Amino acid sequence: MSSLSGSWQNSATGFAFVFGSIFFTVYGQLVVKWQVGKAGALPAFLSDKVYFLIALVLNPWVISAMAAGFAALICWLAAMTKFELSYAYPFMSLAFIFVLILSAVFFHEAITTSKILGVLLVVAGIVVASRG
Repeated sequence: MSSLSGSWQNSATGFAFVFGSIFFTVYGQLVVKWQVGKAGALPAFLSDKVYFLIALVLNPWVISAMAAGFAALICWLAAMTKFELSYAYPFMSLAFIFVLILSAVFFHEAITTSKILGVLLVVAGIVVASRG
């Protein structure tokens, strides 16, 4: 009985790491979009572009998004100790779904039929490819 319990705990821990990676990935994407939107359009001149991009990179919110990217990596490394890549990777396609939904909620981006179909095709493709 303890090996079954240990196996379940091992899987639960693995899924926590996978979903941690998804969470931090989605957080980073949403924060970057939010802060880039607040900063405005990329300037025309090279010197202005450099200043603009440096200011974005030094923005505390963007730094938190970079930290989230690192946290996503750490979670993914831990998840790879629990699962095979071909099993775990399809779950990452959930990030596409969360970004689609949350970008509509936070940025009022349209959820169109073609976006839904595109996301579903990507998710289906990843699942099919990982099982083949």
